Amino acid sequence: MNTRQVIDESVGPLSLSANFNGDNTRFAVGLDTGFCVFNTDPCELKVSRDFSAGIGLVIMLEQSNYLAIVGGGRQPKFPQNKLVIWDDAKQKAVITLDFRTSVLGVRLSKSRIVVALLNSIHISAFSITPKKLSVFETTDNPLGLVCLGQKLVAFPGRSPGQVQVVELETGNVSIIPAHSTPLRAMALSPDGQVLATASEAGTLVRVFSTANCTKIAELRRGVDHAVIFSIAISPSNLLLAVTSDKSTLHVFDLPHPRTPMHRSQSAASSTEEATNQKWGILGRIPFMPRVFSDVYSFASAHFEIGEEGPPGSVYVPPLGSSFGGPAKGVIGWPDDSTIQVIGSGRDGRWERFVLRDGDDGRRYCMREGWKRYLGGS
Repeated sequence: MNTRQVIDESVGPLSLSANFNGDNTRFAVGLDTGFCVFNTDPCELKVSRDFSAGIGLVIMLEQSNYLAIVGGGRQPKFPQNKLVIWDDAKQKAVITLDFRTSVLGVRLSKSRIVVALLNSIHISAFSITPKKLSVFETTDNPLGLVCLGQKLVAFPGRSPGQVQVVELETGNVSIIPAHSTPLRAMALSPDGQVLATASEAGTLVRVFSTANCTKIAELRRGVDHAVIFSIAISPSNLLLAVTSDKSTLHVFDLPHPRTPMHRSQSAASSTEEATNQKWGILGRIPFMPRVFSDVYSFASAHFEIGEEGPPGSVYVPPLGSSFGGPAKGVIGWPDDSTIQVIGSGRDGRWERFVLRDGDDGRRYCMREGWKRYLGGS
């Protein structure tokens, strides 16, 4: 089954996907003609490979020369049920994995290759002759959602809204009943101790401790339904960002199992309380609807969805366009004060945001730069 979108190639280059590497210092772009790799700050082209055929997905292994690539677009370079590990130093494929159905998502580490299909997750050893280690069944997972840490992997469960958390060494499986509707986005903290999830409802981001699978926070993006594009957690594990089809980037303080009260008492001032508890005194009135007492973002900013979102319309990514990440609004944290947002499509963009303290004691998210990475201003 061809899950890649049919795209008009009549004008200019086209990016089919965009994904950050592990430390968010680079991002890789699958093109209808091959793939590119960019440095993130500043946004500069580092590698460009022309195959005269489409690469629907490209994922970098940290800052190495290894990339996972999957065919895509009108003329795929490879069958879409084939995962190729590409050694860019040698400019050739060094590992090939074949599956029965289309590859929808991939995560890499120095020891593991994790592949998401529509109804299963496949884990193999990263070696020249890869050994299949385990296979897990999932509910329908058209976005190829999967998170890979040093010690665990997380992906949708067998029922919509569930998450399976698997310890890589022991194979022990834990189930988190995260949502009542299908998952839309997931993120694992850099230290692997926190998992954040959002569902198709798009109003809440729920945060869980991976050690015992308990819910430690519930963060409200908004009241209205939204399509969540991306969730990402900062290098310190203490901040979370989320993007949606509302063209808004929201930033939250994130409680952590080790340091649940990581912000000082002085920082928890009345100003900050008014920011996080959006409705002020209404949130403290007994029996008021929970929306009045939920935790809201401390800062937000507008990001560009691009030309694929017609004026006045709500952008909905086509099925199969995301390959384990959204077609727009993909978030990367190079450090705790900088957020970068990239998107694929004909209007592929890179945007840079910074977090700053205002004179009023509040924190703000401000856009400091942007670029059409496929050309143009």
